[in-house]
Amino acid sequence: MTIYPKLITDALSTVRYPGNGKNLVEAEMIEDDLRIDGMHVSFSIIFQKNPDPFQKSVVKAAETAIHTFVSNDVEVEIKTKFITPEPKTEEQPPVLPGVKHVIAVSSGKGGVGKSTVAANLAIGLARMGYRVGLLDTDIFGPSVPKMFQVEEERPYAVNIDGKDLIEPIEKYGIKLLSIAFFVNPDQATIWRGGMASNALKQLITETNWGPLDFFILDTPPGTSDIHLTLIQTLSITGAIIVSTPQQVALADARKGISMYLNEKVNIPIIGLVENMAWFTPAELPENKYFIFGKEGCSRLAEEMNVPLLAQIPLVQSICEGGDEGTPAVLRPASPEGIAFMSLAAKAVTAIDRMTAGK
Repeated sequence: MTIYPKLITDALSTVRYPGNGKNLVEAEMIEDDLRIDGMHVSFSIIFQKNPDPFQKSVVKAAETAIHTFVSNDVEVEIKTKFITPEPKTEEQPPVLPGVKHVIAVSSGKGGVGKSTVAANLAIGLARMGYRVGLLDTDIFGPSVPKMFQVEEERPYAVNIDGKDLIEPIEKYGIKLLSIAFFVNPDQATIWRGGMASNALKQLITETNWGPLDFFILDTPPGTSDIHLTLIQTLSITGAIIVSTPQQVALADARKGISMYLNEKVNIPIIGLVENMAWFTPAELPENKYFIFGKEGCSRLAEEMNVPLLAQIPLVQSICEGGDEGTPAVLRPASPEGIAFMSLAAKAVTAIDRMTAGK
């Protein structure tokens, strides 16, 4: 059998490129390097960019077409060329090389107890023996200093390897930092988005965080410039979403989840925390009153196929502990203390499973 170039091009004209619907010949994707040596055929297919999502399937289809329309005995050699080569990017060193896991604690809306969960999670991890840092990234409504009763503290600078860095405040075995340490607590922080983002970057990159197992980010509610700054600055391991069982809160929680799972962000969800899951009065510790609805986060977690890490009851002592600087997890024998310690343990397990394949 004699193979002619037209036999090959006719076969290739039956293969369509999914990106534009044209066949390879019509789309001028066949390079002018077709070579025929007996039953051996070689040529190149030109793609616009590297990588091309259809590259493998198109090459396979081209080979199949030649075997189908010319001869199954043809030995086909197909090379690939690219008009736009894959950009070479230098791998940037991590911003915080001593930090193993960066965890964003987020909520779709305010008032669901996100900062309470972040503070208790951080202390719970520290009580388990982990090295923990907690950064209050809510530039306009910081609450971490109040929750740890360190509002009067003022971080100082230390010189590390010739560079002046902020030394974070330490309490309950946690390294803490917040913009509240640097602004007048009686005045509102009136900054444009760029100013807030730059201040946040300084808190991250110009602080002596040292080696940490977990770096907890107490993020502002909703989705904002602050979240984008965190995503662009840090390699975030995953996010924990906090919500109440109320339908309005759950709707906003979905938006928060959607932000992290967006293909341009691609940050996994470690799990959900249902805060204020039920009300238990101190005088009736066995009773549960579902004020904001029942099992809302449980159903959302099942729907989104993510773990439900904890259901935290609504009890007065949690609020009082936050106001007094003694978070509930410091009372490990209490129901709320047990719930927060369980949250910390389940979060570690979920993170280990999530990162096991990396």
